[in-house]
Amino acid sequence: MNPKTINLIEQYYAAFNSGDMDTFLNLLTDDVIHDINQGKREIGKEAFTQFMACMNFNYKEQLVDMVIMATPNGARAAAEFVVLGSYLKSDEDLPAAKGQEYRLPGGAFFEIRDNKVARITNYYNLQDWIAQVSG
Repeated sequence: MNPKTINLIEQYYAAFNSGDMDTFLNLLTDDVIHDINQGKREIGKEAFTQFMACMNFNYKEQLVDMVIMATPNGARAAAEFVVLGSYLKSDEDLPAAKGQEYRLPGGAFFEIRDNKVARITNYYNLQDWIAQVSG
């Protein structure tokens, strides 16, 4: 495993967990590709910034039980984690928010270029999340 890439992903998630969006976004390439779980592909740091603004408005999340892996050359990485969250504001086409808490396994795949995240693809079970916030 590549320690430099592991460290980059650790920094990425530490910035996410602390709410440090400046550091979080500075770890991305300007042309970052973001594959949204069960959604579309967005390209560019500006699109990712807008996505995160929406996420931070509607949800409060912490990622725990993190396991990070990287290829020997550092070009790719993966992370498995558990999302501990609160659903704060209703999001489009999803159940109404009432401050529901959820615990959701998730994962992400990364491409790394010039020691920055060039692609992130997130995965979680949307039906599990809907069941948790609907019940």
